[in-house]
Amino acid sequence: MEVTIAIVVMAITLIAGEITKLTKLDNKYIPLQNIIIAVLASIVCIIFRVENMEVLETIITCIFATMSAGGIADLSKVTKKEE
Repeated sequence: MEVTIAIVVMAITLIAGEITKLTKLDNKYIPLQNIIIAVLASIVCIIFRVENMEVLETIITCIFATMSAGGIADLSKVTKKEE
């Protein structure tokens, strides 16, 4: 299922984003980090034929997962500010 891949990639992206926030790296590089994770995940999924998806479908799924992880992290930050 494509959903499994999206959830795994999203979890990896969230963890990598939190690690970046804990280090002295600037947070402005997190979107670039997300794209790199999407590219690497796409390559791995294409090489190993994970979930038997087409190439374009794999790339879109991985990009969607990483960008949604960034959105979820931003949403939790906005919610904390409102409280």
